Amino acid sequence: MKNNRGEGKESNSSNLDSRFNQTLRNVQGLLQGRSFPGKVLLTRRSETSNDSNLTRHPPDIERSYSENDIEPSELINRSSEGETQYPSNNENTATANKLKPSMSNIESTSCDAHKTVMGARATDSARVMKFTKELSGQTLRLETLRELAWSGVPPYLRPTIWRLLLGYAPPNSDRREGVLTRKRLEYLDCVAQYYDIPDTERSDDEITMLRQIAVDCPRTVPDVTFFQQLEVQKSLERILYTWAIRHPASGYVQGINDLVTPFIIVFLSEHLQGSLENWSILDLSSQKISDVEADCYWCLSKLLDGMQDHYTFAQPGIQRLVFKLKELVRRIDEPVSRHMDEQGLDFLQFAFRWFNCLLIREIPFHLVARLWDTYLAEGDALPEFLVYIFASFLLTWSDKLQKLDFQEMVMFLQHLPTQNWSHQELEMVLSRAYMWHTMFNSSPSHLVS
Repeated sequence: MKNNRGEGKESNSSNLDSRFNQTLRNVQGLLQGRSFPGKVLLTRRSETSNDSNLTRHPPDIERSYSENDIEPSELINRSSEGETQYPSNNENTATANKLKPSMSNIESTSCDAHKTVMGARATDSARVMKFTKELSGQTLRLETLRELAWSGVPPYLRPTIWRLLLGYAPPNSDRREGVLTRKRLEYLDCVAQYYDIPDTERSDDEITMLRQIAVDCPRTVPDVTFFQQLEVQKSLERILYTWAIRHPASGYVQGINDLVTPFIIVFLSEHLQGSLENWSILDLSSQKISDVEADCYWCLSKLLDGMQDHYTFAQPGIQRLVFKLKELVRRIDEPVSRHMDEQGLDFLQFAFRWFNCLLIREIPFHLVARLWDTYLAEGDALPEFLVYIFASFLLTWSDKLQKLDFQEMVMFLQHLPTQNWSHQELEMVLSRAYMWHTMFNSSPSHLVS
């Protein structure tokens, strides 16, 4: 037993170190010579000076990644060793000691763009092989799958992996198909019992709720034309109403409609090919549409089981996390926190929607599935990790926010300039969130006012 326990500890330590090193490599590649809010600085060491770089980035001008001014070609061409500098206060010494050796072991990458792209392809191929190997066994290891999924899931594997991460599909491959078939039939029974009935058999509250859902469905992700298809909206309506009836403690709350959309897109991707703009749900049989709806329903249920008090009366779970977000921002970036306090901006005024819709309304829709890979990989720890993701997201615009007054901040935070974001910006947000979570989550007293 002792040997097994020791091997388990070594495995967990290895997984953490591997994930940490990968995160730091991501940050190193994106932020050579740029500063995090929180005084975590990745600097570049070069044996020979580069006049062109000095011309492009004068040393007396500090350029922040938060301005989103790095060109893709510039990112590809940057390369050199990096080191991490941390605040000198004693409470971060242990974390700093752990991080510095990790950074010192990072090898210099090539300046050649072609080699960089080839390296990325090799990495993708290796990751796909790891996913495939894990899925090929009779019983997969969920913890290993979470480790792999945290950094992104190949799109064609996403439906299968999301079902597994949420516990909708069982780890045992022999049981998987039977369980899915049974759960899909159960969903059909629920639709027949609760949705496919005349209004005369509904209570007044149920009629009101159904009408609200019917109003909200056409407003869901309005900038994606696929969700304007009538049949898509009817599927969304069936899922939401059936879920609300079966979860009377919360019922339907505006914002839950957004949470269904990633599941719809991912599970439809098993049946529809090409660009989302060209998809038509009418190309599918009623059986396939029913299966997709059932998968969305059960995965939504599994997701919200871990955050039930986010959608009960007064949504106390969200209010609690908004308070934690405010404390974390104060700890990481005191100037921004102080400026927001001086201007009288309450975090609830902007962050409530972030927690309610899990950032779906704040970033381009084509990035949502990648973000949700990390969400689902976090499992039961997701609500707490959301605080770190949203802190990282907010502090992307640290410099900008300090120049705005109350009204300007409100308008800016309601219409964030993310429309041109790519995966690089999203990976940066997630990498910072992971680093801050590692630094602060085991020391909650650091976040107490």
